Amino acid sequence: MHESGEMYLETIYVLSQKSDSVRSIDICEYMGYSKPSVSRAVGLLKKDGHITVDGKGYISLTHSGLKIAQNIFERHTIIMNTLLKLGIDEETADNDACKIEHVISDKTFSAIKDFYNKNK
Repeated sequence: MHESGEMYLETIYVLSQKSDSVRSIDICEYMGYSKPSVSRAVGLLKKDGHITVDGKGYISLTHSGLKIAQNIFERHTIIMNTLLKLGIDEETADNDACKIEHVISDKTFSAIKDFYNKNK
């Protein structure tokens, strides 16, 4: 999966934690993307089986979409919190975690996660 797809799934996951319903417009507002961009991404995620969209336009994660979203969200959270512990300001830590979460190897992330959990 490409980074952009992971970002959309993570956004749907975050929004679904805050509200019972997620629509394309919610994603547009959250991510600051245009309606056509979000519509295209939603179509691709639906085609790949990571989300469903009901007749009213409400978006839900499928099992595969939820697994990916939770994985990316966990990576973001742990990397960001580790950077915060290192003294990085919150905005920079959040932005850097957003970039790192998509390219970091499982092995390196596992080591960071272990380190973070030992040093909470």
